[in-house]
Amino acid sequence: MSTQEQKVAIVTGASQGIGSGLVAAYRGLGYAVVATSRSIARSEDPRIHTVQGDIADTDTATRVVDAAIERFGRIDTLVNNAGIFIAKPFTDYTDEDFATYVGINLNGFFQITRRAVPHMLAHGGGHVVGITTSLAEHANSNVPSVLASLTKGGLESATKSLAIEYAGRGLRANAVSPGVIKTPMHAPETHEAMAALHPVGRLGEISDVVDAVVYLEKAPFVTGAILYVDGGQSAGH
Repeated sequence: MSTQEQKVAIVTGASQGIGSGLVAAYRGLGYAVVATSRSIARSEDPRIHTVQGDIADTDTATRVVDAAIERFGRIDTLVNNAGIFIAKPFTDYTDEDFATYVGINLNGFFQITRRAVPHMLAHGGGHVVGITTSLAEHANSNVPSVLASLTKGGLESATKSLAIEYAGRGLRANAVSPGVIKTPMHAPETHEAMAALHPVGRLGEISDVVDAVVYLEKAPFVTGAILYVDGGQSAGH
């Protein structure tokens, strides 16, 4: 398969957890992948190109998109997986917390998506996928998370706006909105308490989120969707 025929996905926050699972999934779909995070290691797979960098840094967005074009010649999908979530009472958040949230969750999304979309359109369209949080739409007093709602809620609105702006040009935009997923971010001693937040009584698995993204990738009639993968949280308690 030549470079120009093989589809190419960019995955941010790709070194572990959901991001690592997404890289493997897209390779399984036959895509070449450009994977980025601050600490990502070089891959032995010649169809996985890794780029180290902080997604909050605009230079990282430029380097990742340039690498995709230089190495593989095109961009078909961008998965904005990188994100930060820290639960705190609203008045405990600091200016530094705010800057970090905006840098990673919003600036990271904005800079890399703005650079990737023209390359997608050049090949007749593509797919932008975001990873948000169900708390953005369904607040929970047990998990105070205003900055997550502020930024991830913004991403959900942006997803719908992108979907409509580019619907006639072959570009789709969707988001997966997870509950609490069992990843290295969460210490094992917290799992029982976090599992209780979900009506189904368990944490989500990385595969639950990856499978949702793969579904969206394979669903050409789906755009502007926020797909809840949250163990029933969005339905209520």
